[in-house]
Amino acid sequence: MHHPAPSPVTTGPSPAPGFVHAERGRIVGPDGEPLLLRGVGLGNWLLPEGYMWGFGERAASPRQIEAVVAALVGEEDAAAFWRRFRDVFVTADDVAAIAAWGFDHVRLPINWRVLARPDGAWREDGFALVDRLVGWCRDAGLRVLLDLHGAPGGQTGTNIDDSSGRPELFMDARNQDLTVALWTELARRHAGDPTVLGYDLLNEPLPNEWQHVYADDLVALYRRLTAAIRAVDPDHLIMYEGTHWATGWDVFTEVWDPNSVLQFHKYWSPADLPSIRRFLETGARLGLPVYMGEGGENVPEWLAAAHQLYEDHGIGWNLWTWKKVETATSPLSVDAPEGWADVVAFANGTGPRPPRERARRILDDLLANMPADRCTRRPEVVAAVFRRAPVTLPAYGYTFRGAGTSFGTTADAPLPGVRGDEPVALRRRDGGPVPDFSHPRPGGAEGDVVADLAPGDWLAFEAEVGPGDWRVEVLGSSTEPPRLTVAGRAVPLAAAGAEGPDAVWRGELTRSEGGRVGLRVAAGAAPLTLRAVRVAA
Repeated sequence: MHHPAPSPVTTGPSPAPGFVHAERGRIVGPDGEPLLLRGVGLGNWLLPEGYMWGFGERAASPRQIEAVVAALVGEEDAAAFWRRFRDVFVTADDVAAIAAWGFDHVRLPINWRVLARPDGAWREDGFALVDRLVGWCRDAGLRVLLDLHGAPGGQTGTNIDDSSGRPELFMDARNQDLTVALWTELARRHAGDPTVLGYDLLNEPLPNEWQHVYADDLVALYRRLTAAIRAVDPDHLIMYEGTHWATGWDVFTEVWDPNSVLQFHKYWSPADLPSIRRFLETGARLGLPVYMGEGGENVPEWLAAAHQLYEDHGIGWNLWTWKKVETATSPLSVDAPEGWADVVAFANGTGPRPPRERARRILDDLLANMPADRCTRRPEVVAAVFRRAPVTLPAYGYTFRGAGTSFGTTADAPLPGVRGDEPVALRRRDGGPVPDFSHPRPGGAEGDVVADLAPGDWLAFEAEVGPGDWRVEVLGSSTEPPRLTVAGRAVPLAAAGAEGPDAVWRGELTRSEGGRVGLRVAAGAAPLTLRAVRVAA
């Protein structure tokens, strides 16, 4: 079943001019300078996922979603629906909006069935979709990371790879052969094009129990894929994801290609150094860059803290995901049309099938709402990942540069479960023992993580502001006003009312030019329980 693995590649030629590449453990740009990638994923376009439509487990995978649409309107109209979906869900307007918001690349999840037939014949209509996106990104100044999200047979055994419930990529040599052929063809077609950032070989392979069954087979396949790609493309980055939702890095024991990157994903977990330390240590040991290829689906405050964490450790990132139906966690939300709840109920097995003509109208209305200019924008999501005003920075989202730079404290009360490697006195407001970073988080504001600062203790934050007037608001509780320093200058704070259990103190500022600024919040003459710092224009 398994093919001999080539020897690890430890040296190689320098990439051609114009390519992003790996060098001395960093991702660097064509100019040879370190490049901190900031991107967003295009989930759902070439591999639909049920939760992005509001569906449950009965319609979670692409095949299940396709079956729902076919059951609603028939095979012929279903085929027309998917053609229109691919034309409207991601367009040049989406790419322009992504660039305008400041992202520098997109990650494109691909289902193998978009590009190939079961007999291995290529689907030129599918490759045309990829080429069209690459062209739009070239025009907009973005790069594209190609991501095989669903490999032949499935690399995860879950809905996200369109599999039958088992990771049959590792159970049938024919699936591995087709995966190698597919990546070889993608690399052949995109060789020489620096708009393509690189190749993300397999999304989240072998989660749960499968990580203990096929780890060696994954390594063998990664090595085989690397050799096949390098035979036709010497220049592009190759990215490897760990097992178990890209967090199991025991498979990374040697360098398979010097122009490669190790990728992890991060959801619903503390935004702190202990949560990513093993990734940093593995990257340093192998001399390879580390990249956060998927993360999000959380409140803006968590996003702000997590992305501060990544950037303070030189880790590029990619937000998951650009657009979903009726979402609060993506930059764009597709408004559900009238009657969509009936489609969801049918898909979930909790309601009858709507009459065909009504179902067709509902699907048509959904497609009409998908273009970028018809979507509801969620600018707070984008503001959070860039820490760009207006933005709320939670107390636990202070910078990650160590004592004397990120914090000064007389306390020694680390909170197990969030930033437990530091002495800052963090706690759950409601006294609960474990911070909850699930989404949506139960308990509301009572579950907030706050910082208890003694007089003179301080925390440092960072935010991006534009030129002109702006303000900083400190939210917390104290009998005396806290102290605020911005870019080394003391800023007076005035009481500005209350927000729930917290007082609000406000400082007004003016800046001649935009950019990133440092903020230091300190307890004044009395202790301060800090909940958040809000920066607004």
